Amino acid sequence: MKKLFTFALILSGISLLLALGLFLTGSGQLTALPVVGGLLLLALGVKRSPATSSLSYTVLILSAVSVAMYQPQWFLKWGDFELKRLIIPLLQIIMFGMGSQSSLEDFAGIAKNPKGVLVGIASHYLIMPSIGFLLAISFPLPPEIATGIILVGCSPSGLASNVMAYIARANVPLSVTVTAFSTLLSPVLTPALLQVLAGAFLPVDFWKMVMEIFNITILPIVAGLLFNALAYPGQSQRSIIIQTAVYLGIILLKNTIALQEGATNFAETVGWNCFWFIGMPLLGGWLFQRLAGGKREIMDRVLSSLSMAGITTIIVVITAAGQQSLLQVGLILVLACFLHNTLGYFLGYWSCRLVGLSEQSSRSVAFEVGMQNAGMASGLALQMGQLATTGLAPAVFGPLMNTTGSMLANWWRTKPPREEEPVESQPSPIAS
Repeated sequence: MKKLFTFALILSGISLLLALGLFLTGSGQLTALPVVGGLLLLALGVKRSPATSSLSYTVLILSAVSVAMYQPQWFLKWGDFELKRLIIPLLQIIMFGMGSQSSLEDFAGIAKNPKGVLVGIASHYLIMPSIGFLLAISFPLPPEIATGIILVGCSPSGLASNVMAYIARANVPLSVTVTAFSTLLSPVLTPALLQVLAGAFLPVDFWKMVMEIFNITILPIVAGLLFNALAYPGQSQRSIIIQTAVYLGIILLKNTIALQEGATNFAETVGWNCFWFIGMPLLGGWLFQRLAGGKREIMDRVLSSLSMAGITTIIVVITAAGQQSLLQVGLILVLACFLHNTLGYFLGYWSCRLVGLSEQSSRSVAFEVGMQNAGMASGLALQMGQLATTGLAPAVFGPLMNTTGSMLANWWRTKPPREEEPVESQPSPIAS
């Protein structure tokens, strides 16, 4: 297999060099096949080394994005169906998967390391929005596209940061807890920060965005937590009843806010929310426990595949919708997102070191700060009616952060931290 990967790597280099030559000689219209083919071969070739094999999925996304750039009409409408309508359901599936891999113990982590959690959350919601705002006003970008950079910065961290923390021998429980709390706070902090920092670029409806974050993120994660409670052994009936009551309260709170904003179908919406986000997860978890014996690896494999397919679809649809804007500002936007991401790692790490956190915890917070929930940002851009503009920054930031995150995590893995417990004693976020 190693010879096959090496051969694919060589062919990808030849193909991409051919595409570059065609572009430089004014034959850009002929570059589609060598670019797409070269990236597909590169996705196979990077598997040659364990240090780069994790980049294969990101390169596959890039190959799909390249197809969307050459043939955007393929990813806009199928008949009368607009593909952008898939974005919210796909995001909800991804968030459900995130919830199903979590439990209430993730929130209890604040009692074990309160300083690390508080520093992590504060760093996340201070550093990334500030960097996003400075980049938005510094780069020559249209206001709608600049707003996307700020939107990414105001979003919570995502599940990918937990995986990177595990690879990097960082403090995985801290990473998981910061992700959980940054997500829990996002319905208030994300729209508030966006309204303050991006209000001059685009009008931001605070309460409408609160509702969208509940629908896109909080309720699907709640559904995943409930599924987790019944699907896998270990939680008592009392705990499940308490969780169900708490999650019912969340649904009632969300719909009470909507009622204050003028919604008239309170009872009907509460009923449907309870059916989809409480009833179905409980039933699904019970059936999974009965039929599959609660084997976590089965569900993890299914949800992982669905999440990867969903993320790829979302990025491709956004790329197709914003193709013209990307052709005009693509390189500038990539540079802005790269600086946003890497400065997040740098400032996240050193802010922790300056307040006395260990190297292992500082690595975790670096990923929590630098890696955002770009999927949620994409969904919010869609709901704002700005998918082809504001949605571009999240679409660029997602694959970029996974690439830089994998590189940083693998580099740190070769340099074991000098402090705290050995990484072997920590749970893997992939299997927890």
